[in-house]
Amino acid sequence: MAQRKMILDLDTGIDDALALAVAVAHPGVDLIGVVASYGNTLVEEAGHNTLNLLHLLGHDDVPVYLGAEHATTAKNFEVMPISQAIHGKNGIGEAQLATSPRPLKSQSGIDFIIEAAHQYGDDLILVPTGPLTNLALAEQKDPSIGQLIGQTTIMGGALTVPGNVTPFTEANINQDPEAADQVFTHQKNFTMVGLDVTLRTLLTKDYTAQWRNLGTEAGEKYAQLMDFYIDAYYNLDIDKKGAALHDPLAVAVAIDPSYVTELPLAMRVTYDKKTGDYGRTIGDKTKLLESTDSKAAILVDTDRFVADFQKWMLTVLK
Repeated sequence: MAQRKMILDLDTGIDDALALAVAVAHPGVDLIGVVASYGNTLVEEAGHNTLNLLHLLGHDDVPVYLGAEHATTAKNFEVMPISQAIHGKNGIGEAQLATSPRPLKSQSGIDFIIEAAHQYGDDLILVPTGPLTNLALAEQKDPSIGQLIGQTTIMGGALTVPGNVTPFTEANINQDPEAADQVFTHQKNFTMVGLDVTLRTLLTKDYTAQWRNLGTEAGEKYAQLMDFYIDAYYNLDIDKKGAALHDPLAVAVAIDPSYVTELPLAMRVTYDKKTGDYGRTIGDKTKLLESTDSKAAILVDTDRFVADFQKWMLTVLK
């Protein structure tokens, strides 16, 4: 498999930590940088969580940049209590990590995305697993990047199942629907990996026990944060069978789309608060007769993905 360049855009909570591990473990991509976002935690904490996780995984070579502090339509941001219940007050399940010796990059993450789009073009894969604010701001600053970035695969949205914030709206889209609509309608080779498929990929403590049994600090810390996530899913009655692998599935699909069945569909995100479906991801009825390179994942090969995910984790946590 030819190696392509990847940028992650993470609001680094627990499943973002898993996505980060997959990206550094997977032989098909070269992770050239991570842009931090707000969402599961504040943007600064997301940035430092990412640095500390990279340090834990032995990948201090991957730079981390700060993105936007809040939505394009907001003046500030506060972490939702439900996010803290699911991800912990520090975003990573209250796991205490050694502090990275590296600082966050002084360059804006938005400018980093623009520079990378021009440098790598079709060889660049961008995977946002939080709000789409950073990419929308990059597009506003340089509209050409919508056609430069080779593949944009997001974790967000819900097409065939209910949302997890409202009956229509998924949490990442809910943070900034206006930005999401801009991204949905301007990025070429765009794929939505939403709740339709991520809720079908569950991990249990049988898997995290294998991480812990590696006898490494990385294995122990990742088991701690994932067990917190699994317990939160159980205690909040989200799913008592395990916790969903939302963000790592998006990374895997960005590299190998054959994990999922995709529906070609030009999509929009609604953001009229008067309609009651603010943040809904839905087909664009004005483009139903047009060809599109926009896709929504609607089915997933659960067994294959979970097995591969575990192989990647056991490799990177050694």
